[in-house]
Amino acid sequence: MLTLSEIAQHPEVLTYRLDTRDGTKTVFRPLVPADAEGLASFLAGLSPTSRRFSTFDGYGGEAARELCDAIARYDKLRFVLEDVRSARIVGLLELSLALTPGDIARYRAAGVALDERTDCRFGPTLADDHQGRGVGTLAFPLVVAAVRRLGRSRVILWGGVLADNARALRYYEKNGFRRFGSFVGADGSRSLDMMADLRELPDPVPASSPDRAMPSA
Repeated sequence: MLTLSEIAQHPEVLTYRLDTRDGTKTVFRPLVPADAEGLASFLAGLSPTSRRFSTFDGYGGEAARELCDAIARYDKLRFVLEDVRSARIVGLLELSLALTPGDIARYRAAGVALDERTDCRFGPTLADDHQGRGVGTLAFPLVVAAVRRLGRSRVILWGGVLADNARALRYYEKNGFRRFGSFVGADGSRSLDMMADLRELPDPVPASSPDRAMPSA
């Protein structure tokens, strides 16, 4: 079983190349300290709509540095999607190995007992110009493979998904997530809780094959 420290020391163990249907070549890999500048540009470039759907503590250099400084220090594992041609970060996919009291209470009300030994949280964000191009679908099996290597078997959405985010709902349902109730946030917006049981999903990525090219979606 991999640890966050081992991944930070050897990010190549979870590095893969993706070829999308439009010919774009992208690298999926763990976030590294040297990504601070590129991550700042990625966050700053998110549109107001994308910021509403994926909220961060900030959208510039300070927030990016904080995310990079947190590598292997807490319970988070973050991946980036990097466009090969431009070396630009075009996606951030976040995992948390910790659960919040709110998560636990909401799922308990839906009849599901969460457990930090088996469960984790997932939240993806793509650059506006890379949404709907298939790279998120290609990347999700790699997230699944990483979660399994971390010893987890179920994934819930990080903060749920806004009920009016139709594209995200299609993406999650396509990738094996099921709905487990809804809740209203502090701003009055309704969100849905969703979970994927990885024991029900195939694993197309051999754990011993880092930097393997993945086929087009």
